[in-house]
Amino acid sequence: MLAREQKKSLIDQYGTHPTDTGSPEVQIALLSERIGQLTEHFKSHQKDHGSRRGLLMLVSKRRSLLDYLKKYDSERYKTVVQRLGLRK
Repeated sequence: MLAREQKKSLIDQYGTHPTDTGSPEVQIALLSERIGQLTEHFKSHQKDHGSRRGLLMLVSKRRSLLDYLKKYDSERYKTVVQRLGLRK
């Protein structure tokens, strides 16, 4: 789980307006942070298969949101991918 302060800072950073909590950019940023935390967790807990299933579901959800954003607004998609450093 993300800490409340960490979540708030991500929402402030990626939100399109002050009360924005549900835009695709914010959701992708929150999922990316959680994915990063789980990736670190697996460095010391390789056999935690229950959490690995959760990680795969988070990655799938992020992929779906990225596909949606790419389909409907490619400029916002490019901005999010660049800011989060998702593509090489």
